[in-house]
Amino acid sequence: MDVEILSRVQFALTVSFHYLFPPLTIGLGMVMVIIETMWIRTGDRQWFEAARFWTRIFAVNFALGVATGIVMEFQFGTNWAAYSRYVGDIFGSALAAEGIFAFFLESGFLAILVFGWDRVGRKLHYFSTWMVCLGSMFSAVWIIIANSWMHTPAGFHLVPAPDTGVAGVRAEVTDFWAMVFNPSSMTRLSHVLCSAVVTGGFLVMSVCAFYMLRGRHKEFTRRCMPVGVAVALAGVILVGITGDRSARGVAVQQPAKLAAFEAVFKTEPSGLYLFGWPDPENQTVYGVKIPGLLSYMLYFDASKPVTGLDAFAPEDRPNMRIPFLAFHVMVILAGIMTMLAALAAWFTWRGTLDRRRLLLKVLVPSVVMPTIAGQAGWYLAETGRQPWIVYPSVQDGKPVPGLRVSDALSEAVTAEQVVASIIMFGLIYLMLFALWIFVLDRKIRHGPSEPRAGEEPPPMHGPPGGVAAAIAGGKTLTGAH
Repeated sequence: MDVEILSRVQFALTVSFHYLFPPLTIGLGMVMVIIETMWIRTGDRQWFEAARFWTRIFAVNFALGVATGIVMEFQFGTNWAAYSRYVGDIFGSALAAEGIFAFFLESGFLAILVFGWDRVGRKLHYFSTWMVCLGSMFSAVWIIIANSWMHTPAGFHLVPAPDTGVAGVRAEVTDFWAMVFNPSSMTRLSHVLCSAVVTGGFLVMSVCAFYMLRGRHKEFTRRCMPVGVAVALAGVILVGITGDRSARGVAVQQPAKLAAFEAVFKTEPSGLYLFGWPDPENQTVYGVKIPGLLSYMLYFDASKPVTGLDAFAPEDRPNMRIPFLAFHVMVILAGIMTMLAALAAWFTWRGTLDRRRLLLKVLVPSVVMPTIAGQAGWYLAETGRQPWIVYPSVQDGKPVPGLRVSDALSEAVTAEQVVASIIMFGLIYLMLFALWIFVLDRKIRHGPSEPRAGEEPPPMHGPPGGVAAAIAGGKTLTGAH
């Protein structure tokens, strides 16, 4: 059993499970802002109940996202100690900023968001919703910046560090803002945030389609379905734009990765595979290919060569199958989601969506598509970077060697220990997944509360003295005494 492969499998397991939740929290955060804006503007009790419902769904995902995210940081010290020493100065600032500016902002206002409906005024609650939404986005900002630096390092130099165990050097920040705005960070960040918007929109459409098919919560669906459709449609359009920009950047910054995406074996004008199965040993792909399309999409010239894997030494080439398949799964699902969002938008605009039962039946499980597409996107990005954990770069006009995955491992960890941790994490995450599905299903089946006749939403202003007075009077935001 190889420690490197096992450690990569373990990290893939924990990251994949964790990444179920951030896109949902980011996407739902935007949905909550839109719905609560409608409540603030109209004072309609139905909008109020809709906002409360989606806040409950958000809280479940937020809790599991926090719990599963902490595990990954511990793995840097256990399985990837050499890597942690190498990038400690780089990641220390980014992850500290994520904790200060994102996590504390998000979690600090979460109590008011979840428990403050009838204890604070509408304006303060609305402000809290915005802060939680922005906090979830800021969390993604710093994580993507740190991850993007591994793909396109910038703003650093290597200094002697004999205790690192990695050729006696470590990376040290020389320009913080160059590190933050490294060549791929903003493009990748925009793509990830847009994909999260798609996830939030499809979750809303899924739940509303479920209620429509059963004739339940008609006022709720009449208000929320158009919001979900608009968010999903805007998201898939922006995902296409940012994805195109990202691919162009990869062609310049990581040509070996792009060659793996589209099975470009030789440097020559290249076509685009719609689907297929790569056979690296025979340097062929069994599938359907449009000649010259990849060259045209990258350079607007179908005759311009695309850098192939033959331009790189065999030990510097990524494994082709995983990034190729992940890329095409992501693109195919993006096309299906665009079609579904466009159809839902068309029938919503015509006011006939509730009669399109086949489309509604498809929309109910459709929420799994942005989730699978998001997972595929991360898999192609990370496996396409192999064998580098930190990509080679050029700093101050001089080439700087990268850090290979094989050099980033902890020396003290054995294969048996990694296998045991994989089994343990697998069992724990399986139970957490079952619990998450159970709680989410129960909340969705229960649905939003139906307003009673004559019942008014909370007043514009909270109790006299606001939050401080409620606490001083012995009543906390959770209602405990």
